[in-house]
Amino acid sequence: MPVFLRSRPRNGGYHVVGWRRERLRTNLWVVPALEALAAVVLFVGTVSVDRAAYDGRVTFPAWVISGSADGARQVLTTIAAAVITVISLVFSITIVALTLASTQFGPRMLRNFISDRGTQLTLGTFVATFLYTILALVAVSPGPHGDFVPHLSITVSLALTLVDLAMLIYFINHIAKAIQLPEVIAAIAGDLALAIEAQGGADAGGADGRERGLSAAELFARMDASGAVVRTPASGYLQYLRHDRLIRIAREAEAVVHLPYRPGHFLVQGHPMAVVWPPEAAPHVAANLGRGQVTGPYRTLTQDVSFGIDQLVEIAIRALSPAVNDTFTALTCIDWLSDCLCRITTGWHPRRVHRDRNGYVRVIAYQPDYDRLVQRAFEKIRQAAVGMPAVMIRQLDALHKVMEQTTIPERRQILLDQAELISRSCDATVPERVDREDVQRRFRALRQLWERGAEPQPTTPSGSVRAFGAPSTEH
Repeated sequence: MPVFLRSRPRNGGYHVVGWRRERLRTNLWVVPALEALAAVVLFVGTVSVDRAAYDGRVTFPAWVISGSADGARQVLTTIAAAVITVISLVFSITIVALTLASTQFGPRMLRNFISDRGTQLTLGTFVATFLYTILALVAVSPGPHGDFVPHLSITVSLALTLVDLAMLIYFINHIAKAIQLPEVIAAIAGDLALAIEAQGGADAGGADGRERGLSAAELFARMDASGAVVRTPASGYLQYLRHDRLIRIAREAEAVVHLPYRPGHFLVQGHPMAVVWPPEAAPHVAANLGRGQVTGPYRTLTQDVSFGIDQLVEIAIRALSPAVNDTFTALTCIDWLSDCLCRITTGWHPRRVHRDRNGYVRVIAYQPDYDRLVQRAFEKIRQAAVGMPAVMIRQLDALHKVMEQTTIPERRQILLDQAELISRSCDATVPERVDREDVQRRFRALRQLWERGAEPQPTTPSGSVRAFGAPSTEH
């Protein structure tokens, strides 16, 4: 029986602090606003000291700038004009960098550049200096003992100008490095490695480690027979799941919630979003489920490892396009993809079954399987690299490195399947015999590694189950 959510999703998620920090990072106003606020506080402090000096209660040291009110106005006006000009320059450079990122790296890379701390700090420093200088300029005014001139504030303005000069030099160097493709690729791979480490934990039992109640397989059978469907209230990408809150919601209703979608999947309004058993608990779960998930117009890396792989693949296939024809950038992406897949091979055991503190299954969440992650990393690049033996050789080398890291037969077979696809593509599209022999030599080396094999090990961690209702393919 379908049940619609009665509330829109609110902020929340697994590792919610990290998710909120990510949202604050991906904008250009938070850091400048904080620095502007700090400038106001600094001005209040320095102008208070200037007032005390004006009244004769404080004596400034010799290094504090002195002069008339007209001279102070001229100095502050010059500083303000220079700073606002440089702000325009910094803003223009930032826009050029964003435009370059959008056209060369893909529009999904824009968030990486917007979240860059160097750009935010530089822009914020100049804005803070401009605001401080304007406040100091306004403070120059007539007084009972002659014109009030904030000498300390003027000195601080000049000091901030020197800081701005250093920040400008840093910013130019930072942007020159940041737009280099190897830097961009390495940064994406670094974020992906952190996401793999954070999301690779295996299923767990209750607080005492015990598992109570019905097994996941039994719960799936009952959901198939009599589960109630909760439908999606609004379209968008599933960005975040707050599993601890979902467990609490399910425990309150004495229910089990199955989510057939993972962060990164696109949800369509009115389509099934969750299955609840027993069906009597569906109204309570539907009324509160919005507090445990977030949807939005874009994907994030926080709980979506596939998104990081897709970013590297997008750069690679753009580089392989006839308009760009940059084979070496694609090879760099393949190198970093092999590093991330090695991490996944040795440490990827995503939690699918979530239990409450008493050990009862409360939430079953869909997670990407190993074969899908490998396919995402290799298939699109292989399809774009038709007739390119250099790319095929690098992909086979990457598969060889990954296979060396695993002893699980099923995973080794998945890697061999990708290698066979590359081998067949080489035979069909590479015209030169010497080039084909180079590719096939790498393939034979990988196949020999596969044939040596290893002792079989469990293919899935304890508690892992099939993804009931999960999409058959991923976007």
